[in-house]
Amino acid sequence: MNVLPTELPDVLLIEPQVFEDPRGFFFESYSYQRYAEHGMTTDFVQDNHSRSVAGTVRGLHYQLQPGQVKLVRVVAGEVWDVAVDIRLGSPSYGQHTGVILSAANKRQLYIPAGFAHGFCVLSDIAEIEYKVDTSYDPDKERGISFADETLAIEWPCESPILSDRDAALPPLAEAENDFEY
Repeated sequence: MNVLPTELPDVLLIEPQVFEDPRGFFFESYSYQRYAEHGMTTDFVQDNHSRSVAGTVRGLHYQLQPGQVKLVRVVAGEVWDVAVDIRLGSPSYGQHTGVILSAANKRQLYIPAGFAHGFCVLSDIAEIEYKVDTSYDPDKERGISFADETLAIEWPCESPILSDRDAALPPLAEAENDFEY
């Protein structure tokens, strides 16, 4: 397993060791021991799976304290995956990182609590699986507009498909946020 830093502290890009032969491939998509060796000692409690069509933008989502750590991977298709630092007082507050995750590259993105998360589907369809360390709590669910100009995220979708909820999300400056650096 290769763990690579991103532009944001604590957001890590993970390249698993993949064993391929004429039959196909095998890799460990998660091993507590291997992740702990790289400082990721998260106790995941829930797995989520979503399917989206080309041009869909989901996010930018987060939960209020205690938040959610996410480990994101794509099992079909390709997405541009984004994390935004929303920790008040952080030197990288309001900054983002974006990486391509795909079924082909098998990369994963580790996103700590205190970061908003979203993605844009680049392929005809994409299926995303992600682990979280706290259960979903609708009372703590929050989000930031993907189009917030202060974030300056250059989404690779010309005419994004959004849910009504995501289309109504506020900019970061107006979003409820209880994360301190």
